[in-house]
Amino acid sequence: SLFINPQQKCTVKTIVIASNIQSFCCLFELTEKHLVLLRDGRTLIGFLRSIDQFANLVLQQTVERIHVGKRYGDIPRGIFIVRGENVVLLGEIDLEKESDTSLQQVCIEDILEEQRLQQQSRQEAEKTKHLALKERGLVMPRSDIMDEYGVQHQY
Repeated sequence: SLFINPQQKCTVKTIVIASNIQSFCCLFELTEKHLVLLRDGRTLIGFLRSIDQFANLVLQQTVERIHVGKRYGDIPRGIFIVRGENVVLLGEIDLEKESDTSLQQVCIEDILEEQRLQQQSRQEAEKTKHLALKERGLVMPRSDIMDEYGVQHQY
């Protein structure tokens, strides 16, 4: 269950997360941006609005950030619900350090094209590696031939 104390100031709310095994208390800044890294490699940035005992999240004003080299682009996603089993990392973003980044923001079409080219070159390199190993008599099981998102490829 999720309990929010309405008596506190609006900038900080105490959230108590209770489970069958144990109870604990977490303090979250609900007015700060949070970064969520998902199991499939995607990065979400938004305002954390809710969390439960399974680490299910509700993010508001969410963007999906795509990085390629020192460039990035943001895709607006709005309200985003994340199932807890897909969360790898959840962390608060320091806004002062975010503005001091050496990364360059580009339009989403450019970053998606760069991402596509990067993935294509990785797949070609993996295919070449697989063929070279096959020529030497070393065959990798198909479950080992996956891209960074866990998608299985057949060669």
